[in-house]
Amino acid sequence: MSILIEFFIAIFLAVMVVLIHYETLRLTSLSFPRLRMPPRQRILVVICAAFFAHLIEITLYAVSYMVIENIIGTGNIAGLPIDSFYDYFYYSTVTYTTLGIGDLYPQEGLRLLTGTESLVGLMMITWSASFTYLNMEKFWKLH
Repeated sequence: MSILIEFFIAIFLAVMVVLIHYETLRLTSLSFPRLRMPPRQRILVVICAAFFAHLIEITLYAVSYMVIENIIGTGNIAGLPIDSFYDYFYYSTVTYTTLGIGDLYPQEGLRLLTGTESLVGLMMITWSASFTYLNMEKFWKLH
């Protein structure tokens, strides 16, 4: 895969992830006036919404890895054998969270995408933490 195609795939996925995250947090914020629940439960709604957004984003990257490796064929994930979608999801989760266990690693056309996913994941996790903090600060006074 040429570096230019790799770069465009990485940028496209980063933009998609930011849009998913933004819309999830925006819809969560818009739902608060309609929710008739105690402040503690509202914080759980915030955390669940952020977690849901992260799972969707990780899945998007996992599907991309699977497509690039199995259909496009310009990169692969080496290390342990990849037997199912679960393995791509696991690799994406380890990359997104910047855990980086090392039992699976990218080769060829997946190296730039893997690095970009780590950066995007770090940004989305900190965005979720900031959003949660701001909501806790707002709802804490109501407790």
